[in-house]
Amino acid sequence: MRIWDTPTGYGLISRCLHWGMALLFLWQFTGMILRITLGRTPLVSFWVGTHASVGTLLFALVVLRIVWALLNLRHRPPHGGGTRGLAVRVGHAALYALMLVIPGLAILRAYGSGKGLNFFGMTLIEPTGVQVPALTAPASAFHGLLAWVLLAAIAGHIVMVIVHQRLWRDDVASRMMGPLPTDSAKVR
Repeated sequence: MRIWDTPTGYGLISRCLHWGMALLFLWQFTGMILRITLGRTPLVSFWVGTHASVGTLLFALVVLRIVWALLNLRHRPPHGGGTRGLAVRVGHAALYALMLVIPGLAILRAYGSGKGLNFFGMTLIEPTGVQVPALTAPASAFHGLLAWVLLAAIAGHIVMVIVHQRLWRDDVASRMMGPLPTDSAKVR
């Protein structure tokens, strides 16, 4: 079992980050969809009450995931060349950019609101009581909108996995979902 990525598949750490973040995004979007559809119920209030902490965790994980990807850059499965490879690289760059910007805006808003930021009960940003509209305005304008764009991009990512598997039959999904690379695979 390999922790490092190889040209034939993603290693254990990449997979844990990918699927762990997928579950956290599912939690985040389910909570927001429930809030929109059901309003403020006790269940929805609990779910939405975790939104800032889970979002902060996602921000930390995406930074970690980027660092890990850079450490593995020469060893990761190739995206291919040509237009298709370029589309894959652009799509992944857009996903990563959105995963950084969206929680980054929320953290900026937490600081600018003067209310501070708690992470599962621990204070990460002390409340100041001072509101800074120049910091809260961008997040108020773009956090939610970009989150729905991210959801659409995630849906597109899932659709492309299905296209790869069902239409093109190139088994790309096995890189993230198949058996882990073994010691016999070319590694770091």
